[in-house]
Amino acid sequence: MNLELALRMTEAALKQAFREGAAVSVAVVDEGGNLVSFQRMEGAEISGPVLAQGKAYTSVALRRPTSELPALTVPGGELAGLAGAGFVCVGGGVPLWSGYGEGERVVGGVGVSGGTITQDVACAEAAASVWGAR
Repeated sequence: MNLELALRMTEAALKQAFREGAAVSVAVVDEGGNLVSFQRMEGAEISGPVLAQGKAYTSVALRRPTSELPALTVPGGELAGLAGAGFVCVGGGVPLWSGYGEGERVVGGVGVSGGTITQDVACAEAAASVWGAR
């Protein structure tokens, strides 16, 4: 993950948010969950900076899209109680994979917050598509 690529990813998410009619915050983190790039649209919710970075971090830490987590974190679920441990368990976080075949690993993540869950997911996927096309 480098800054130039992370900035292109945040721009792609913002363009998608504009198409969706949403005002969002976007965070891109590296493989350790450390913030590399962040942007917040004018009018985006005040919780967006925390939630976007939290979704990106959660997707890296758990190596899965955060949209999969609500079903897993319900009482009795495989990951019950996880949301109370500082993870953001709603859609909008997507892990970024190395894409190098065997030994493939998560090398970063993107998180989006501010729209509906569907909008956040679409924006995060737009950012991840830039990663995939690198």
